[in-house]
Amino acid sequence: MNTGAPLVFKFATEDWEFEQIHRLNYRTFVEEIPQHQASPLHRLVDKFHQENTYLICLKGDFLAGMLAVRGARPFSLDQKLENLDSYLPAGRRPCEIRLLAVDQKFRGAQVLQGILALLWQHGIEQGYDLAVISGTTRQFKLYQHLGFVPFGPLVGTGEAQFQPMFVTLETFEKTAREFLRASPSRSFQAGAVNFLPGPVAVRREVRRAFEQAPESHRSEAFTRDFCMVKESLRALTGAGQVEVCAGSGTLANDLVGAQLSLEEGPGIVLSNGEFGERLVDHAQRFNLQFQRVSAEWGAAFDYASLEAVLARNPGTRWVWGVHCETSTGVLNDLPKLKTICARSGAKLCLDCVSSIGTVPVDLSGVHLASCSSGKGLRSYAGLSMVFYHHPVMPSRKLPRYLDLGYYASQGGVPFTISSNLVHALQAALKRVFWEQRFQDIIETSSWLRARLQELEIDILCSKEIGSPAVFTLILPAGMSSIEAGNSLRESGYLLSFESQYLRRRNWVQICLMGECSQSKVVALTNAMSRLNRVPADLAVEPKVRCEG
Repeated sequence: MNTGAPLVFKFATEDWEFEQIHRLNYRTFVEEIPQHQASPLHRLVDKFHQENTYLICLKGDFLAGMLAVRGARPFSLDQKLENLDSYLPAGRRPCEIRLLAVDQKFRGAQVLQGILALLWQHGIEQGYDLAVISGTTRQFKLYQHLGFVPFGPLVGTGEAQFQPMFVTLETFEKTAREFLRASPSRSFQAGAVNFLPGPVAVRREVRRAFEQAPESHRSEAFTRDFCMVKESLRALTGAGQVEVCAGSGTLANDLVGAQLSLEEGPGIVLSNGEFGERLVDHAQRFNLQFQRVSAEWGAAFDYASLEAVLARNPGTRWVWGVHCETSTGVLNDLPKLKTICARSGAKLCLDCVSSIGTVPVDLSGVHLASCSSGKGLRSYAGLSMVFYHHPVMPSRKLPRYLDLGYYASQGGVPFTISSNLVHALQAALKRVFWEQRFQDIIETSSWLRARLQELEIDILCSKEIGSPAVFTLILPAGMSSIEAGNSLRESGYLLSFESQYLRRRNWVQICLMGECSQSKVVALTNAMSRLNRVPADLAVEPKVRCEG
């Protein structure tokens, strides 16, 4: 055992971790609590081992503590109590907690805090809102102190007697919040459920791809992978060409602005939200000649008026707008914009940062479009991209880093680019059934909209003009967006509320851009229904075990 190593809280994944789990299981539930028969092997493999998720605490390579969670029925308690559900609150998604054990050398609050905080995180991620246990009678008072409610008769025999108990998510939330605040371990990081517009939650294979050893951006292997990424992006959008650059979506829009600065003639910038206003700023910084066509935040454009403006200004060369206005959730009408621009001969340019990967986007008929890796494409932020169909040539009028033609002339990699980010994006794009993803977002979105209406929380824009992946919420009078956002964050849910444009308007946002199951959305809305409840201060006591 490495005595100087920090405590690390994680989900068990390695063979050696499982072997230590079997041995701690034996020491606790054979030698200490005589629940099972002794074995010369001094290891006890749980009967539900293949279905268990193990939450563990490691000190170097030594297992200091563990706990098992399982959501599959029948539970262990189903086999000991007839009609278990008759004892439990109705309409819940339960899990069973078992095998909570801490090695004798580590029986202190720190290990217990970390394991239970990790349990809270796991419950939120899986959408569990009720947990059942068979708690040893030796620690009955502690379980009650943690919010567990006893039910039914004792189970077990002799010195191994256990009290069936349950705890609701609402009660455990209060306790877990205190665990996270009090835990001195620096190695435990709370993994709250992510409903941000970025950074978004990513799949495990994306994380693994990002963690590969870096490669030279000049290597043959990297070039092959880079070309595959570009091909996947073209297939997703219908674009003729795409350049992938090291930078954020802001860089992609600067690349678009730089290209428009080469156009001879005025344009139009569309704005009906924060990111439309940012396009106005991009245009001003490039000294572009343009008119602004605006709509109220949360409203759709008057497309007939836009067409009239173009008719009055036949020399207009381009129209630049945002497809999904992230600040409000409005999804501007791409087919209408294409039709209007085609009639007038203006080149349509779009910020598609929040739409590509969340809704179907057909870029045929779009002159230039920007995107980034850290939103609907479900990878890490740090790569930007510009889609186009026409030949682009290098221009010495532009800075090298903003010259789209220079990227194209150099095979797409004129400068250093992170192989880790490219490989992560490649993993994010690989084997994705996009039609199913878009349908899943729509179904989750429809449920969420209906649930928010039940909670009497106003959504800024209607379903008819809104993106299914972005909900901008107008909170009830007297409810602060800052307080609500912080409270939800402490309850394990990350929402967008800290941007200045949201704070000024007392708005909060729920985004469905990353990895997000409907069960997590259900858990979020349950937490939102409890926003006005005040958490209780609960202390933590050491030495806790539950039935094996």
